Amino acid sequence: MTTIRCDIVSAEAEIFHGEATLVIATGEQGELGIAPRHAPLITRLKPGPVEVVQANGERQSFFVSGGILEVQPQVVTVLADTAARATDLDEASAQKAKEEAEQALANRTDALEVAEAQAKLAEAMAQLQALERLRKNLKH
Repeated sequence: MTTIRCDIVSAEAEIFHGEATLVIATGEQGELGIAPRHAPLITRLKPGPVEVVQANGERQSFFVSGGILEVQPQVVTVLADTAARATDLDEASAQKAKEEAEQALANRTDALEVAEAQAKLAEAMAQLQALERLRKNLKH
């Protein structure tokens, strides 16, 4: 089976390095599926899940808060602002961040605070969606 190397890195650490048959991520224009021999590509990533399907069929789930996806003939690189394995996400803290961002939006004061609250809300929602997707995959 043909594979492509996948590297997921954040400013803090390398999160994943291995061979994959498919990498799924959410770019600015929508969801992307990267398979071996994909055309070269660079795109910005939205906050959300990144799925890596390994040659043995095992799926690895990650969360990125945004960043860049680069595809070269032999490697897919996810350069994330922050990244974590989906199993390491804390649902309680994501839910709390969502609620705080919603409160900040309700108490709008200036455009900068609104933009910051919207970004925090989007990230918290993406984390909660990644956790939900992980739960669904574990049930299958």
